[in-house]
Amino acid sequence: MRSTDFYTEVGKKVVFAVSLDWPGWCRQGKTVEDALIEVENYRERYQKIVPALRPLGKISVVGTIKGDGTTDFGAPSVLGPWDKTPAKSVDRLRHLEILSASWHYFDDIVKRAPATMKKGPRGGGRDRDAIVAHVQEAERTYGRKIGVRVPPRTPWPQQRMAIMNQFHSGVANAGWPQEYALRRMVWHIIDHAWEIEDKGS
Repeated sequence: MRSTDFYTEVGKKVVFAVSLDWPGWCRQGKTVEDALIEVENYRERYQKIVPALRPLGKISVVGTIKGDGTTDFGAPSVLGPWDKTPAKSVDRLRHLEILSASWHYFDDIVKRAPATMKKGPRGGGRDRDAIVAHVQEAERTYGRKIGVRVPPRTPWPQQRMAIMNQFHSGVANAGWPQEYALRRMVWHIIDHAWEIEDKGS
């Protein structure tokens, strides 16, 4: 089994460990060690989202990039040298399969979740429908980064289709490189799916 390439994005307060091979397999911690422990802890949970694809390999860190304010806010946001080279066709198709799988997983979690989510120690946090609306709007924003402008209130299936079609086109643009956009989008979908799953149980 070949290894799975990760990079670390190191902010002042937050570190992300991000898989280059498996979009969405990405967790954070206070240190590099903490972040790598977290992605290992989430291995089986992530594998359930992509069961039809090949097994996940041993983690191999291939690079480190300096984070920014968005990193410390809680989102992986910095491009690396690996984003300058388009993925091979076989990898691109697998990554798009993972995007589809993340949508299916998110939708399934939402269907089974209660409307009211557990709140934090000070009563903070969004309920299910607010999280869903946030994910949909974020996808619309991410779409603009790859050249897709979806009007507000577009039905979600149509929005997703427009985004997927743009990814399949492979068209370059002045916004995010497509591989980075895929990682960012899938991470966001899965991260909030797990949030709903955890807070709804």
